[in-house]
Parts: sequence; C-alpha cells; structure tokens
Amino acid sequence: MDTDTWELQFPVDADVIALDKDDRIVVLIEVKIIQAQEAAAKQKIVDRAIDWIKAVLAKMSELRVVIPYAMFVDTEQILIFKWDGVNLSEPVCSLNTGEILRQYEPEFGSKRIFKRYQTRLIEAWLRDLAYNWKFEIPPGAEQVATIGLLSLLAGGTTKSGVEIGGNFIYRDQLSDEYCYGT
Repeated sequence: MDTDTWELQFPVDADVIALDKDDRIVVLIEVKIIQAQEAAAKQKIVDRAIDWIKAVLAKMSELRVVIPYAMFVDTEQILIFKWDGVNLSEPVCSLNTGEILRQYEPEFGSKRIFKRYQTRLIEAWLRDLAYNWKFEIPPGAEQVATIGLLSLLAGGTTKSGVEIGGNFIYRDQLSDEYCYGT
C-alpha cells in the first residue's frame, strides 16, 4: 500500500511514543493483537500497520519533525525500523515478543492478552531500557543498543494513547491530560 492512500489529518492517535530525556519523540510504536490464524491474513495486517506508521512518519517529516525510529509490536514479534525523514528501513531489529514480555508478565503467551495490557508491558520494557528499573541489563538491550536506539531511550519515558501532530503531543487520551512536546 502506498502511503499516499492514507488520508492523515493531525492529530493522529499513537498507541505509544517513546520520548528521550529532552522530551523529543524518538520512537512511534504501533501495537496490534492479531487474531487471524492464516499466515497471509496476519501478514496483510502487519503490512497495513507498517504502511500506516510510514504515512505518519512522512507527514511528521513534512512538518520538519523526524522521529528516528518506529516499532511494530504484536504478540509474536517486535520489529524496529529506522526512519531518515524520507525512507523507512526494513526491520533493523526483530525480537520475540514473548521472550521480552515474559520478563515483565510470566504468563505472557499462555493466557489471552488484551491490547491495552500488552501496550503497558511494552511501556514497562521501554522504561526498563531507559532506567534499568527491573534488570541491570533488560531483555533485548544489546540488540537495541546495536541499532543506536538504547542511547536515545536513556533517561526518557513513554506515553500511551496520545494524539500527536507536528512537534506537539496534543492529548493523552487515557487521562485527558494535555501535554506539550518539543
């Protein structure tokens, strides 16, 4: 799907964003719970989500805001991409979601999970990467460091259910707090 087919208007809803220590958005994260069983159907959902991510990043870049990384997360995989303001790379890092999130929820993968809870677990992992609150070396830290993302996460935070547009975080949808980024 071509990003031109997406009719984006700001603000757009973001499942999760990761901010660096200076409150700049460094990762746009899309979280999906894919219930399709057929591989082709699953792949279509993944491809559509990645096309949406690319469209959002392109629109942000038009406003001179480059978010350097994007992440797609489902119950099976965490895919991390680099964005240079024009092109979205192929995945520069691929992690097993279960291996990562079982460190924060031991029953992950053995019981039904809902998107909101999976989103919170992803945030816990990203905050652990930023602050090492649970593990001295959080799961996946080496891979995330290798692609240059770990240093951007250091000292930062996450926000879920936000509306973003240009260089502003318009609204935290879950708490209705108004927040402003860089």
